[in-house]
Amino acid sequence: MTDLPALRDQYRRDKAQLLEQLGAAGASTRGLRATLQKLAGLADGLLRELWQQAGLGAPLALAAVGGFGRGELFPHSDVDVLLLLPDGTAVDADPALKARIEAFIGACWDAGLEIGSSVRTLGDCLAEAAKDVTVQTSLLESRLITGNAALFEAFRARFQAALDPRAFFVAKTLEMRQRHTKFEDTPYALEPNCKESPGGLRDLQIILWVARAADLGQSWDELARKGLATPFEARQIKRNEALLSLIRARLHLIARRREDRLVFDLQASVAESFGYSSRTTPEGRLAMRASEVLMRRYYWAAKAVSQLNQILLLNIEERLQSEQGEATRELRPINERFYEKAGMIEVASDDLYEKNPHAILETFLLYQTTVGIKGLSARTLRALYNVRGIMDPAFRRDPVNRQTFLRILQQPQGITHAMRLMNQTSVLGRYLWVFRRIVGQMQHDLFHVYTVDQHILMVLRNVRRFFIAEHAHEYPFCSQLAAGWDKPWILYTAALFHDIAKGRGGDHSQLGAAEVRRFCRQHGIAREDAQLIEFLVGEHLSMSRIAQKEDLSDPGVIAAFARRVGDERRLTALYLLTVADIRGTSPKVWNAWKGKLLEDLYRYTLRVLGGRAPDPHADIEARKREALVLLALHALPFEAHKALWDTLDVGYFMRHDAADIAWHARHLSRHVPRPGQAGAGKTIVRARISPVGEGLQVLVYTPDQADLFARICGYFEQAGFSILDAKIHTAHNGWALDTFQVVTAMLPEHYRELITMVETELAQTIDARGPLPPPSRGRVSRRVKSFPITPRVQLTPDEKAQRWLLSISASDRVGLLYSIARVLARHHINLQLAKVTTLGERVEDTFLIDGPELQQNKAQIEIETELLEALQA
Repeated sequence: MTDLPALRDQYRRDKAQLLEQLGAAGASTRGLRATLQKLAGLADGLLRELWQQAGLGAPLALAAVGGFGRGELFPHSDVDVLLLLPDGTAVDADPALKARIEAFIGACWDAGLEIGSSVRTLGDCLAEAAKDVTVQTSLLESRLITGNAALFEAFRARFQAALDPRAFFVAKTLEMRQRHTKFEDTPYALEPNCKESPGGLRDLQIILWVARAADLGQSWDELARKGLATPFEARQIKRNEALLSLIRARLHLIARRREDRLVFDLQASVAESFGYSSRTTPEGRLAMRASEVLMRRYYWAAKAVSQLNQILLLNIEERLQSEQGEATRELRPINERFYEKAGMIEVASDDLYEKNPHAILETFLLYQTTVGIKGLSARTLRALYNVRGIMDPAFRRDPVNRQTFLRILQQPQGITHAMRLMNQTSVLGRYLWVFRRIVGQMQHDLFHVYTVDQHILMVLRNVRRFFIAEHAHEYPFCSQLAAGWDKPWILYTAALFHDIAKGRGGDHSQLGAAEVRRFCRQHGIAREDAQLIEFLVGEHLSMSRIAQKEDLSDPGVIAAFARRVGDERRLTALYLLTVADIRGTSPKVWNAWKGKLLEDLYRYTLRVLGGRAPDPHADIEARKREALVLLALHALPFEAHKALWDTLDVGYFMRHDAADIAWHARHLSRHVPRPGQAGAGKTIVRARISPVGEGLQVLVYTPDQADLFARICGYFEQAGFSILDAKIHTAHNGWALDTFQVVTAMLPEHYRELITMVETELAQTIDARGPLPPPSRGRVSRRVKSFPITPRVQLTPDEKAQRWLLSISASDRVGLLYSIARVLARHHINLQLAKVTTLGERVEDTFLIDGPELQQNKAQIEIETELLEALQA
């Protein structure tokens, strides 16, 4: 008998040899299944040997269950086994048997098997299976490894007899929906789980489970022979299953553990193991990373699996219904080509689309317009899947098809569902060939959480919600504007095309504008509408850029934007598209502060477009009057505000709204130093829940100092706050009056204690003076490590070269803003305005600055160099 160390060493050598074959650069999907079966066979042989050594004989049976029961084993998957006992066996009452079982399980671990074991009698198995569908599924795939064959066959017979195929189908489909919900119902997550995500291997396994439970077949070829799948569908399933399985196997090998998620850290390595490499443009720019090539292939496979999963499960459900004698659903004619069957659109014949290609797009128009329809039947889905080749250039040029597609866009309802269904069935990418190029395309800008096609459909959904009364509470101002908009389809078309040219290199806005111009011409869209759509696609980034990066208190900025927009109709359309676009990137990107900036820009521009020329003096007087009305509510002494306002210039009143001006005056008027006290006095810090809707608004009033902004940034970052916006102002008396918008995860439950803490600690930090502490070594996230952003620093003077715009782009990390502020302080740069934009793991910060050193070219280069070093630290 071979001893345990020798068994372990032999098993590891044999396994290593198989894994080497699996990881070889030339390994393909073709030999994958055989390798996985050999890995399972190795484990089987070791288990038999250990079973024999443990003295576990005829009364018991050892069965493989779960994935191991299928006779396939991934490199680091668990070896799931069942120790099956005859009814009446009590392990706890038989110390000798218990010791042998424990010795067997311990020996399995010692031999290098990652074992998952259960010890049950035959009756226990049936009882557990009746209560838990997961146990039922695991036992469904059981196979005998060694031991009592008669006991195992008795278990299989009783298990199959107790299994209710219909109930099992319902339980597994409900379980699948819950699993899909956990993964946000999309196969297009940026770090998908190739086993559990929608379109993953689990979606294929569930088909075989329910088919096996209903005795409809145990393989794809059997399902094809029994008419549940076509031979073409079976081939497609096997091809995509092999690709997903190879990706999963390579993940295990590269991670050296069981890892089923295509996390950013591993995507590049997995891509290289497939032989993929990065692609560059003729000009030498990076066009597509190797990881993007891999992920696109993954997404296309996952999409195909999702389609085939839906088709086959619907077919199996219909077969189960007919076998159990359920009444056949009545067919209600919609027109001569389609029927309605249980709320689904059913084609009148399997070859409908081959005979009448116009019916392809008509399907989705009916889906929008027919009351009570909630989807497509299995027969319709299959017919669509099998005629993708018909949607060729001639199909796209067909005037009838173009008219039908335009009618789909122009329907008053159902646009979101129709477009999503067209994408799921591959019709959208086949009809709009330019859309096909961005299906499954990742966006490694670290703040989009969707692929380009899913982002586009999310933006389309967001625009549509502005026009639905039930969603008016989400963004009331947008819904108010949408209520007065006469042609929603113009915005839908712009949403569909706004990012359609992503990934080509160059300016995707302008490339997209050219694409939508061609689309409008081909589809006969009126010139005025076409020009508006083209404008929206070409300018869809401009409004967010100006709102988040430029000084909205500058009349010149507003006037220039007004000239760019041209009229109120374009401004309103661009505002609605911009809000929908930002919301469609990631749940984390949109916040109330960005919403306020966009709304402010909209309102300021609207006044200019309405013929009202910017009049800074009149605006300031209006704000002062409004602020005095607010101050009157707080019973301040007569003209208490005057001491503060007399020290402030036009710039202050232009940059703050009336509510902020009143808040400042209420808290600071009695703390304004008398003439001759400019360098003395105690720092005043006041904080409140931000009126914008999230985080805190913090006011700092203190004698000005060169490193004040850096000191404040250092405090906020040390205390766990993120700065969204800073308005910096130095009064005539030499005191700084700064206002910050900050957010933290601690709000809103503990805001009172938080406000007290900020007011006390920040004042102490400022008054402490002394040298600035070194910046902390902030932890860099996984995503930043995998997809680092090259830091960028740009200094641009205004027309008079008196003030400069400093733009910074870099990967985000703790302490980044403080590091920037230290450089500015070191060079005695005065900060007037700071706008901090965090886009996932990327920051786009803009600072309005001035200072003597900025007038010297040599000093400018030094500042830019030091900033780049700080960004890379």
